[in-house]
Amino acid sequence: MPSLSSPPASIQPLRQRLDGAGASHEALVTEVLARARQPGAAQVFTALYDEPALAAARQADQAQRRGALLHASSPLAGLPVSVKDLFDVAGETTLAGSIVRRGAAPASADAPAVQRLRAAGAAIVGKTNMTEFAFSGVGINPHYGTPRNPAAAGSAGECDGARRVPGGSSSGAAVSVALGLAVAGLGSDTGGSIRIPAALCGLVGFKNTQARTPLAGAFPLAHSLDTVCAMTHSVADCLFVDGVISGAPLTVPRREGVHGLKLALPRTLMLDALEPPVARAFERTLARLAAAGAVVKEIALAELAEIASINAPGGFSPVEAYATHRELFAARRAEYDPRVAARVALGEKVLAADYIVMQRRRADWIQRVRARLAGFDALICPTVPIVAPEIEPLLPPDSNSDSNSEAASDEAFFKANGLLLRNTFAINFLDGCSFSLPCHEPGELPVGLMLSAAGGQDAALAAVALAVERLLGRAP
Repeated sequence: MPSLSSPPASIQPLRQRLDGAGASHEALVTEVLARARQPGAAQVFTALYDEPALAAARQADQAQRRGALLHASSPLAGLPVSVKDLFDVAGETTLAGSIVRRGAAPASADAPAVQRLRAAGAAIVGKTNMTEFAFSGVGINPHYGTPRNPAAAGSAGECDGARRVPGGSSSGAAVSVALGLAVAGLGSDTGGSIRIPAALCGLVGFKNTQARTPLAGAFPLAHSLDTVCAMTHSVADCLFVDGVISGAPLTVPRREGVHGLKLALPRTLMLDALEPPVARAFERTLARLAAAGAVVKEIALAELAEIASINAPGGFSPVEAYATHRELFAARRAEYDPRVAARVALGEKVLAADYIVMQRRRADWIQRVRARLAGFDALICPTVPIVAPEIEPLLPPDSNSDSNSEAASDEAFFKANGLLLRNTFAINFLDGCSFSLPCHEPGELPVGLMLSAAGGQDAALAAVALAVERLLGRAP
């Protein structure tokens, strides 16, 4: 793997180099584990798994010595992969980014997604940091610290990411991949928790249709919306990892370029309040698509404005999170991140009748939005309307701060959180599938381009994402 300051390789190019040179997977993983302990990787991991990771690397070395061509048979074999601290790993307690679960019973088995990564030969190097209980798109964690965004910005390529948020809730997963400490980061996406950090850190994130990957062994936020998925450096890598964790690789049709693609550009909600760097990168991408023959058609998609009213009785995430946390919340609320506690508490007083009505209204909304998108290859918009915010104004104030400072910090945090989640959450609400692709130029802060489709259309959407990635010159 490359050094912390250089761009990491995608799976297949790295795999082929390792196979072609007969290089040592054990040396690779040893280097990664050492760099994961350096100051530049602070707060990315909550646990490192030296021995299991090195054992997987040695197995790959042994297979290679026997003449196996791992790039063809086992592309993940011996390569470092990270796992969000939301997933069960046998023998240890799943903390889910919190301190209130310390002392809970250890997991009796790996989560299915983790099992499948191990079976594919992945060297799972550690568990990654996250927003407490996955309940934020910002990525801040007051218990375990916040990994800093490694994105570079400025015409001279100076790194200012250390003062910006990584995005969440899969914050450590994104930074582990961006720093070259993993070729893939296993995470989850309930309202954007894969795509938001992917967009802010310059990665590719794939939120598949929820039913593709098992939720078992992943600590729940909102079971109606939770999705198990991953982020990597390319669409092809995301598809490969998705095939592993789902147990059913997609059969993706080949597209020769973007000519003739029909892309829906919603005028409602998703283009509101774009920061100038996002607007410039997005308009530049639309121009490139049009020049290459794609058809971008603006549509109203007024249904997007209904999400807030459907969620108004309390929202799916607070209601379903409260159902999970009810007993623990009553006993240990003071130990929760106060900003997480405030959102869990929103679900406490929602009536069962209101929740049933929310479910019915959402089901009706999904059918109407699917009908609107029929005939289009994908919906296109920015993944998030802003670049990664600076971290300091969003951190909770210390105990000596006055109430005005606390109020200002909370206001800034919840404003940023709402903006970061706004576009991505709509696709979870649709039970859809979605890619975030980098669309910024070198020297700019990362900007994500989101391509989305209705649920079950993962393979067709993947073909679109691959073609757009090639057009943008980002395919490995």
